[in-house]
Amino acid sequence: MLTRRQTLALGAALAAVPLTRGYAQAKTEISVSRQPGILYLPAHVIEKQKLLEKHAEKLGLPGVTTKWLTFSGGGAQQDALLSGGVDIINTGTAPMLVMWDKSRGRVKGIVASSAQPVQLITRDPRIQSLKDFQPGDKIAVPTVRISTQAILLQIAASRLYGPDNWNHFDAMTVQLGHPDALIAMKNASHEVKSHFAAPPFQFYEVKQVPGARVIASSADIMGSALSQGQFMTTTGFAEANPKIIQALRNAAEEAKAFIEAHPAEAVEIYREVTGDKTPADELLGVLKQPGMMEWNIYPQGTMIFADHLARIGAIKTRPSSWKDYYLPVAHDLPGS
Repeated sequence: MLTRRQTLALGAALAAVPLTRGYAQAKTEISVSRQPGILYLPAHVIEKQKLLEKHAEKLGLPGVTTKWLTFSGGGAQQDALLSGGVDIINTGTAPMLVMWDKSRGRVKGIVASSAQPVQLITRDPRIQSLKDFQPGDKIAVPTVRISTQAILLQIAASRLYGPDNWNHFDAMTVQLGHPDALIAMKNASHEVKSHFAAPPFQFYEVKQVPGARVIASSADIMGSALSQGQFMTTTGFAEANPKIIQALRNAAEEAKAFIEAHPAEAVEIYREVTGDKTPADELLGVLKQPGMMEWNIYPQGTMIFADHLARIGAIKTRPSSWKDYYLPVAHDLPGS
């Protein structure tokens, strides 16, 4: 759930920025966000192979150029989208739903790009399941209360302890980026003994941290896959640039097919774009793990998040369908 300060800040940003500004005419230079991490592999393939430019030209829009901007996390991307500093971003389900709600539908998803599982890792021998966590235990998550991992813990708590106790784990979470959480997990004296990690960090921890093991995953909690990344934009940009929106969908489909057919080449693209020094064979091993080749462009599991966020008051509008917060370009897909 958003804190009052976070809600007010987001509301003020949305009120200050007319989300249709600057889009009276179609753009030929498009800015798109990128983040490091194997979750964002389709975006890296789109960038390296210039797939957005390719499909825009096929749709009768030649001369498009794409400027890729690096962000370290979802919050910075959201700020950039709202300020007009970037046209299209790629981030998680919860931020998309909150932005859609707070903007009154003026921020929407385009297509999904990944649905790899995130996993809760612990090195604490006392903890064998979620029920073993006690007050004073520390669980590292990317952002407390509003990250995908934090919300997964809330959904799990609702099911374990009843809907009124959805925030059971909130006091146990601490905010650490995945690289810092990995360092903490490797330090036997550090108070953080558990980390709700995104790939590839969950695999690194199980391999590198003595006693580390998986005790829960997004698939366990959700009962299905969950979209971890999706492209999104403002409705103003989408209305002024329909061919770009369609080109991005087509590019995402081609990137998915390329990764599935040529995983080794895709890994080299990832290493080149992000500067990740992890050996290619190790990254290929990560992709061979269960659920790690989920690159479907349709949203998965997002309505479970929407229902939870509406129930706890994190969003005021309860969507009737995932199509409420996705642009029409995706409406023919089998989303959830």
